Amino acid sequence: MSDGLARRQAALVAALVAGGTDPAGFDAARLAATRAALLRKRAGLVAAAWPLLAADAGADWQARFGAHFEGVAPYGPEREGWDLARELAAAGRLGAGARRELAAREAALHYDGRTAPRPRNRLSRWWHRSRRERSGPRSGPSDG
Repeated sequence: MSDGLARRQAALVAALVAGGTDPAGFDAARLAATRAALLRKRAGLVAAAWPLLAADAGADWQARFGAHFEGVAPYGPEREGWDLARELAAAGRLGAGARRELAAREAALHYDGRTAPRPRNRLSRWWHRSRRERSGPRSGPSDG
């Protein structure tokens, strides 16, 4: 492959998924349609990896995802969902199901926001589980 072709392909990919400028010679409307389709596909992959996060957003899932990730290069549905869940939790905009989903991930895996999540050791899992239990009663039906 020639260097020129490789540069043009990289520019096209950057324009479609990473917020790059539209390359010369391409129809702007078609690029926009392709960009939107790729963002919808990506939102679907994140929804599959984080079903309660997506369900919490309901009909606004695509818009919520797009507002956060439009123009951001993909880095994987697991990590993208985790970052979105953490951001929404910090803003107090995460529903109960999505909070439980995030808490379960935080208890089982270590994610530093930069690299792939990795399993926690047993002591860390115990600490996170017991911390959740110490945080008070959960909402739901009464036991008594």
